[in-house]
Amino acid sequence: MSRSQIWAPWRITYIQGLSQPAQPDEADSCFLCAAAAAQDPLTSRERLVLMQDERGMMLLNRYPYTNGHLLIAPATHLADLTDLSVDQRNGMMELAELGCRLLRKAMVPQGLNVGLNLGRCAGAGLPGHVHMHVVPRWSGDVNFMDSVGNVRVIPQALEDTWQLLADTLAKL
Repeated sequence: MSRSQIWAPWRITYIQGLSQPAQPDEADSCFLCAAAAAQDPLTSRERLVLMQDERGMMLLNRYPYTNGHLLIAPATHLADLTDLSVDQRNGMMELAELGCRLLRKAMVPQGLNVGLNLGRCAGAGLPGHVHMHVVPRWSGDVNFMDSVGNVRVIPQALEDTWQLLADTLAKL
């Protein structure tokens, strides 16, 4: 049996960053803060932001678990749910619900995972800025690949996924 290779070179930046300790003023290098600060459509698109309003923002995960993996976050750099105001927590839930509707309409998943990783030991790649994950799932998807092959299969380019979701969001 021959061995196949799946190339995912964009993941190396994420993998290398996992071993680096948190910076004292992490907000200065926070990709979610940078996304929230984007003022023009081109910069927002480059940062994979699908929408942003007073509730927070919804963007694609640059290092997705699967196609359509969304992140929901407040604009403010806060580390934990307990740091958020009631309005910020409610805003995140409203955006998560919108993200679920968006993914169901655009990608027709058979299920969704919605959750939070609070703290690095809980799996948070960015422990300083609380965010939710909304991940579409399909029966028979390749979730075994991560544990068996130590690789993830993402069959659609981020730019194409962004465009599909942005077009669908405009119609919701």
